[in-house]
Amino acid sequence: MAKRDYYDILGVSKGASEAEIKKAYRKVAIKFHPDKNPDNPEAEDKFKEAAEAYEVLRDPQKRQRYDQFGHEGMKGGAGFGGGGMNMDDIFSQFGDIFGGGGGGGFESFFGGAGGGRRTRGRKGSNLRIKLKLDLKEIAHGAEKKIKVNRLVSADGVTYKNCDTCGGSGQVRRVTNTMLGQMVSASTCPTCHGSGKFIDKKPPHVDNTGLQSKEEVISVKIPAGVTDGMQLSMASKGNEAPMGGAAGDLIILIEEIEHEVLKRDGNNIIYDLYVNFVDAVLGTTVEVPTIDGKVKIKIEPGTQSGKILRLRGKGVGDVNGYGRGDQLIHVNVWTPKKVTEEEKEMLESMRASENFKPNPTKADKGFFDRVKEFFN
Repeated sequence: MAKRDYYDILGVSKGASEAEIKKAYRKVAIKFHPDKNPDNPEAEDKFKEAAEAYEVLRDPQKRQRYDQFGHEGMKGGAGFGGGGMNMDDIFSQFGDIFGGGGGGGFESFFGGAGGGRRTRGRKGSNLRIKLKLDLKEIAHGAEKKIKVNRLVSADGVTYKNCDTCGGSGQVRRVTNTMLGQMVSASTCPTCHGSGKFIDKKPPHVDNTGLQSKEEVISVKIPAGVTDGMQLSMASKGNEAPMGGAAGDLIILIEEIEHEVLKRDGNNIIYDLYVNFVDAVLGTTVEVPTIDGKVKIKIEPGTQSGKILRLRGKGVGDVNGYGRGDQLIHVNVWTPKKVTEEEKEMLESMRASENFKPNPTKADKGFFDRVKEFFN
């Protein structure tokens, strides 16, 4: 089933400010929160859907990519963009939306309901890498295997529960009011929401229970990415201490410039130079494309500035709408030096009617060529 528009999910316009997006998400999250809708799969789906929309629209770079490319711009392999969020990812947002760390303010809104079953530590940090791609890889998409040094949970580490919160990660307070007792929950100030501390660890493990490990990660790059675009692989960054949600792997795309082919959106531009005789008499020439060399025919009487099109020889569209074309700009090469014999031959042709400019016959004119090209 096709995904709904993120702006529609939150009920905001495309020009909505960050504050408006945050306010709208808070409203939707409260309405469909699992504690408020127990055993209601539809409400839980809407709750996750709203969290995914907010995850994209609150981030200026992700939002710009979504506005430009839609849901396809969020893809690029499992975990790219806003998708693939679990409940830990979602509840980790609540410190920002509802106040307090680890979602305490949100749990307070429901009187602490469900607080005991959602112990969450802090999220692991993101990793950032640069990935260079040549024009062919960008045109077709690519699967790359990259080595990443990331922090992961170490073996041989034992933990003990926090004495302050008893391992729940939250402290509850009961306040007597005119309407009776009010229960509030907030992140434990001692363990910062993790609910535990390291008891024993091997010598090579740091004080957070993590160790650096080199991993090979397979990255699927969609066709049509652009230089400077950032892709995000969820949970492929550094793991978090005490079992919190892992950070993301941020991949910055760098486009390697091709020697002779130039990219223009999804189209490829190639400047072809032919000599005067070939332009007059016509010929067959070989031109480079992303997929290798191909032969094309130069018709007799081809004018400088003519554009030839090779359909489907461009870059794949990031939204999956096929491939662009290769546009060949024909340039008639004028020699700067000629021999005396060549000069005599050219002088003999100068007086010929066939060699006198005649735009009505020899050249359709610029606007007619443009019209012909787009037809």
